[in-house]
Amino acid sequence: MTRSTFDDDPTLLVHAYLDGELDPVNALAFERRLATDPRLSAEYDRIESLQRLIRERLPREAPPPALRARIEAAVRPPRRRVQPSWRALAASIVLTAFVTGGSTWLALAPRPADVVENGIMAGHIRSLMAPQPIDIASSDRHTVKPWFNGRIPQAPRVVDLAKDGFPLVGGRLDVVARRPVPTLVYSHAKHLISLTAVPASDSGKAMPIARTIEGYNLVRWSEGGIVYWAVSDMSASDLERFAELFRTAPADQ
Repeated sequence: MTRSTFDDDPTLLVHAYLDGELDPVNALAFERRLATDPRLSAEYDRIESLQRLIRERLPREAPPPALRARIEAAVRPPRRRVQPSWRALAASIVLTAFVTGGSTWLALAPRPADVVENGIMAGHIRSLMAPQPIDIASSDRHTVKPWFNGRIPQAPRVVDLAKDGFPLVGGRLDVVARRPVPTLVYSHAKHLISLTAVPASDSGKAMPIARTIEGYNLVRWSEGGIVYWAVSDMSASDLERFAELFRTAPADQ
């Protein structure tokens, strides 16, 4: 799909972004345009609300066993040797396409958690492609943390882990699900770690969960009304050790 097509019909661009079909470069360009284009923002809100409503009202369910038989019965020509009318044939095709397409959309529609996860991964990959992976460069947590003041409602917790082999490199702002969020950048050997702090709707605590996505390791945990996402291409064991050190650091850090 060409850029001109997206410009002519912003609906296509919004669908591609919400479905996670944009590459990191185009996703970043979309987020910047979304912040300045009221028409595109309104379209985004409309489509996002529609998808959320469908997920809430139509939970994912396996098609009933009788559905296949009904579709086959609708498509199968009658036993008598009479050609079906073109209207009947067209109706059968439309019914099959509607049922199949609807089931596929419900099965593949991204959940809110998937949108956040995709945004976290895209932010990390974009940072690796950029000339600099940070907006503020400093190994001093007393310099990095104040930099976020005035840019976001709450500055993130910043921990000094240099003595443990994970020195602070700096920080940056990412946009996840249309919300600016703070990302701290640490290093280990020749690897970078993006640690993004996303505000949560509750203050519950969740232990770390580790995953691997397309060659990148990810560790997620939550505490104090914040969900932390650590992403890196370092080994899973090293990233989990980083997460544990950050979580158990003294409260004054």
